[in-house]
Amino acid sequence: MKQLAWQKSSYCAQGDSCLHVSVSATGIHLTESSDPTGSILTATPAAFGSLLTAVKSNTRPAAIQVSFTREDDVDTPVRIHGTGTPGTVVTTDRQKWEAFALGVRAGEFDHFAEGPNDATTRQVAPQPHCPA
Repeated sequence: MKQLAWQKSSYCAQGDSCLHVSVSATGIHLTESSDPTGSILTATPAAFGSLLTAVKSNTRPAAIQVSFTREDDVDTPVRIHGTGTPGTVVTTDRQKWEAFALGVRAGEFDHFAEGPNDATTRQVAPQPHCPA
């Protein structure tokens, strides 16, 4: 399998330990480099676009679920999973989620929602994905 070019939010202060997004012919991929399971959630451009829209409007997404164990505790896990892939769960923490959300609100991931065949998705600067 070809090495994916991963992008993280410019707001991530955690080095490579952040939520990362990539695109391939099979869809949009979301992972967290320090997730001990190494899970990679794959979604359609439309599903990923609905996640971006929900984050920007502070509503709950439909196709990709985001679960906070306790919303008032920054150390509790944040779990991201697709409704069509119930066994795949990407786990991060509140600080990394918030950095991702800031990047979403700044439009840093909008080009991914346009789909893997759009020329703009191939212009993403590669960032290595370093497993923890």
